[in-house]
Amino acid sequence: MDRIIITDLEVFYRVGVPDAERAQPQRLLLSLELELDFTAAAAGDDLSRTVDYFGLTRRLLALGEGRSWKLIETLAVDVAQGVLQDFAVQRVTVEVKKFILPETRHVGVRVVRSRAVPSS
Repeated sequence: MDRIIITDLEVFYRVGVPDAERAQPQRLLLSLELELDFTAAAAGDDLSRTVDYFGLTRRLLALGEGRSWKLIETLAVDVAQGVLQDFAVQRVTVEVKKFILPETRHVGVRVVRSRAVPSS
């Protein structure tokens, strides 16, 4: 399977367990690995046969408007499910990095989700 990799997209979302932490958007980094076969896209040099990663990143930048999450785990799952729903990928890995603990570089979660295989 081929991969498109988006590393450390800077977004500002309202995330945190205490209400006070969600009061203002905070800086997060999102990384995604999109798995799909882009043989046809490469052969025809055709954007419509692959993932428009510019369009995807615009969606992710806007995702936090009017929304909040308590857990970065929930956020990661929401991003993964949205990618599978809206883009022709077979599998997606989403990593969310949060900069909340001063003693660490970041805290992160990673989820992997795959498109359901139709049953025969």
